[in-house]
Amino acid sequence: METTTITPEAIPVLDGSHKEKVDKEQLIQQMLLEEKKRLEAEYGVENKEIDHFKKPFEKMFTKDQRDTTTILFGGLTWKHERLIKGALEGIGYKTEMVPTPSKKAFQLGKEYGNNGQCNPTYFTVGNLVEYLQGLEAKGMSKEDIISNHVFFTAGACGPCRFGMYEAEYRLALRNSGFDGFRVLLFQQTGGLSQQEAEAGLEMNLDFFLGIINAMMLGDIINEIGYQIRPYEVVEGETDKVMQEVIELFYERLKSKRYFDFNSRIGKIIQKIPSSEYATKFIDQILGDYYMETANEARKKFEAIKVDRTRMKPTVKITGEFWAQTTEGDGNFNMFPFLEREGAQVIVEPIATWIMYMLHQAQSVNEDQKGINVYKETDEKETLMDKFKLIKDYNSSKVTIRLAEKIFEREYNRYRKAFGNIPHELVDQKVLKELAHDFYHSRVEGGEGHLEVGKSIYYTINDLSHMILSLKPFGCMPSTQSDGVQSAVINRYKDMIFLPIETSGEGDVNAHSRVQMALGEAKAKAKSEFRECLNKTGYTLEEIKAYADSHKELQSPFFHITHRKGVIGTGANFILDVGEMMSKEGIKSVSQTSEVKEESIL
Repeated sequence: METTTITPEAIPVLDGSHKEKVDKEQLIQQMLLEEKKRLEAEYGVENKEIDHFKKPFEKMFTKDQRDTTTILFGGLTWKHERLIKGALEGIGYKTEMVPTPSKKAFQLGKEYGNNGQCNPTYFTVGNLVEYLQGLEAKGMSKEDIISNHVFFTAGACGPCRFGMYEAEYRLALRNSGFDGFRVLLFQQTGGLSQQEAEAGLEMNLDFFLGIINAMMLGDIINEIGYQIRPYEVVEGETDKVMQEVIELFYERLKSKRYFDFNSRIGKIIQKIPSSEYATKFIDQILGDYYMETANEARKKFEAIKVDRTRMKPTVKITGEFWAQTTEGDGNFNMFPFLEREGAQVIVEPIATWIMYMLHQAQSVNEDQKGINVYKETDEKETLMDKFKLIKDYNSSKVTIRLAEKIFEREYNRYRKAFGNIPHELVDQKVLKELAHDFYHSRVEGGEGHLEVGKSIYYTINDLSHMILSLKPFGCMPSTQSDGVQSAVINRYKDMIFLPIETSGEGDVNAHSRVQMALGEAKAKAKSEFRECLNKTGYTLEEIKAYADSHKELQSPFFHITHRKGVIGTGANFILDVGEMMSKEGIKSVSQTSEVKEESIL
């Protein structure tokens, strides 16, 4: 190929006028461009035009489409999801729960999604695709599926792959043939400001109150189930009652009628500043709408007969939010596995996460005290500017603190309705202080310092024999927590801590590891149980006989005293019964306080 070289002689000499200088520069640029093209052609370099990624246009879900559009959602326990369905239907939406993800969903997620994602991504994305394929298999056209359905999910801008979920949903939907299917995001950093005049899903106060009530009730009922089931006398009775109770609250949430501000009286009241918020908050705080159903639900649970004299090691679940919450293949069906192995499971309420976000918002507000984060110039702040900053800081502080207090109060109201059997929410300040020396509380992402804080809290307060941390394979924030747990375990010698990374496969290996750690927890629980039984001076048969003759001791709502140094439910229960028997002057038939090994098992 013939080559040309730019030489000084090739550039014409001009007389120096402005026009000639411009002409000379243009000529040089033209010659450089030609030389560049020649070199690219010679070496086979293809100079492609850069096509930057742009978020694809998505058709909006608008208010006039509500009657014909079904909102799909999922990702929590079936209890929470059923109640959320009731809350959304109560404010006028058509909804459907996407079933708990299976391994098939995981494989679909991998097939249609990107490589290198964490398993919650694959499970949830594949689960949506599987559900839509099921609709198509039943005869619904793709056009109807795309036009008449939207998917509602949480969004994030955190440092992990959770922030990529939205893009993964869209990619998998496009690859599976459902291009254009709408995905609605609820951002963790958003709030009431997400409401839009013509939005199909209005993030208004009715929406938030409905969702919050559904979440709290789901937490309470879920925990009660896990507390009763290991001790039920009739196998399967707890699950049956839970189904009935969830349906009671589903109907209650669905039939909830909020104050109509479009009525004649409502329009008058609405003219008062903040009247809508005030009216609905008063109804929430002072009303007993859900308490009546709670009393009915409690009676159903009270009908379950329990035997608290069973020795059960207590396992506290921590870890990444989705993996520690889901109840299926996504975490190797870990909860039913633990119960089959003889453990009592302490699940984590979603309410803890809500309180954590509020507490972190308060920390950010403290960090920014006196700072104008929106100031872009170097101009000096006036005295009025400083007063405004102080006012904004105090306003945010009061708002967040009020939200924390109201949420905690409402959660405790539901706890009280169920005899305070569900655990109270752990103070976020306590968790932060316990974890801070190991995991800085301002390092955010995932559950932040919560995993470390909860591990320490449930150990030093004698609430669990073992900590099981469940997280997706390669979860960055949770892996950071695991990294400091070696230091935590070194300080708290009695802690039995086991991290399990979950994926679509590996059930047998994970269950085997849990069995080994659980064996250690069982030995710890057995020793504790034996010591407590010896302390009562009665045999286990005598304790059981007394409990069988007293109906209140067979109730799941019998209040068991928690003692320092005693973890197990059964161990604390036999001490309570032993004290009752001693007060009545009942003598032990046995002449020895030695307990046979087989009587404990």
